Formats: sequence, structure tokens, C-alpha cells
Amino acid sequence: MSLSKEQVAALAEHLENAELNVSAVKKITDDYPDMDFRDAYNVQYEIRRRKEARGTRIIGMKMGLTSRAKMEQMGVDTPIYGFLADYFERAESGEISVKDLIHPKVEAEIAFVTKSPLRGPGCTAAQVIAATDFIMPAVEVIDSRYENFRFDLVSVIADNASSSRFFTGGQVLAPMGTDMRTIGVVLEKNGQVMEVGASAAVLGNPATAIAMLANQLAERGECIPAGSTILSGAITAAIPVEAGDNVTLRAHGMGSVSMRFV
Repeated sequence: MSLSKEQVAALAEHLENAELNVSAVKKITDDYPDMDFRDAYNVQYEIRRRKEARGTRIIGMKMGLTSRAKMEQMGVDTPIYGFLADYFERAESGEISVKDLIHPKVEAEIAFVTKSPLRGPGCTAAQVIAATDFIMPAVEVIDSRYENFRFDLVSVIADNASSSRFFTGGQVLAPMGTDMRTIGVVLEKNGQVMEVGASAAVLGNPATAIAMLANQLAERGECIPAGSTILSGAITAAIPVEAGDNVTLRAHGMGSVSMRFV
């Protein structure tokens, strides 16, 4: 670690204020070039502590960089993660005000809801399937707090992996008996197909991403609690949205999720 507790606290306040005040900032490694991954997660966890101290509930987690190609591009061998706060969640067919966000983009994902805890190290995809109550389609709205989406990996981890808002809906499926590698998705904006993909884009199987999360959390002595909502990672590239846009995710065998940006 290169950051003191005081520096971690100051950076957490800085980044959370950027989120809450809807004000972009420069990436923090411009001023702290020696920050490492542990520093970055310490900043993220301090942001989480600040929110919980104000009464915010943490309802789950999200995975990022779950594409093998993206991991190679960024020079890492495991995905990154962030937390989901209760006010991130939006109801299907709901609205999001773009005035509350800096430069939002949407991605297609598969969400897992757990019925029992998941603990690492050594957690496997089979254990994830056994511990999952159901899966459902989800749209994550990412919104980096950095100017022009300009960041490096350490900076984005500290910024809670660009977490912002998310929608779930459609039809739930039991994980047992579902081939989670072959779920096809279509992401539409204003009736136009923008992205198509299959769930195998997420590490070959989204359950593998959840297992990785459990194993990463074990390094901090934590687990995935029962009742958690976990976004397993982007199946499609992120597409920008603005006021007036209507977005629909269609997932094979799982119905659709729609939302409107105002």
C-alpha cells in the first residue's frame, strides 16, 4: 500500500462527492501515481462505509472486466468488483433522470440472486449454481466519475467500478438446468438494435464470474451473503444514453427489461 488512512479517507470523500454532486473529476492516479490495487479497494470500501454510515444498504455486488479480451487489454488476470447500493436499483419500465448522472452508458448483463452464502477461497461455478435462487436479465447503467471516461484500472476500482444504477426484470430462471453459457441478448435503443451477444462472453459462463467474486472477497475475509443481487458482468459493449432515450434488453427465454431516460 502507498496511501495512508488519511489519504484513503480524503480520496473516498472526493470521489463520493463527485458522484453525489454529479461533477466529473480527473483520475486520481494523476495525483497518486503509486497507488496499487489494494489502495484502490481501500478507497472503494471507505466510500461504502460512508454510505452505510448514512443509512444506505448494500444489496449486492457487481463484476467488471469479465471479458478475457478486456482483461488482456488492461493487463490483469482477474475481473474487478464493486458494490451495489440500495438507491442504485430501479424498477423495470422505470425512469432515470440523466441530471443525476455524469455521462451514463448501458450494458446487458445477467443478474444472480443468492439463497445461501458463497465463500472462497476455492469457490466454483457449481457451488454458485447451487447457492443461487434465480437468475434474471439486467441492464447496468455505468457512470464513471472521471472526466471523459478517462481512467486507469486503479482509478476505476477506487470509483466503485463505475457503479451507478441498474434495472432487473423480465422472467426469472432457476439456474439448475439452465445453460448459462448460451443465453442470447439483444440491446435496443429507441427501437434500434445496438448490441447483440451471448452470456458466454462473461468468462465463458457468468457463474464463473460469481465464483471469482467470492474468491476475491475471501482475500478481505468476506463472503457473498444470502439474498445478494450480483451483476455478473457485461455481455455487450456499453452504449451511451441521453434524455429521451428508451432502452430495452431482450434475453432469450427470459423476457425483456425496459427503461426510459429523461
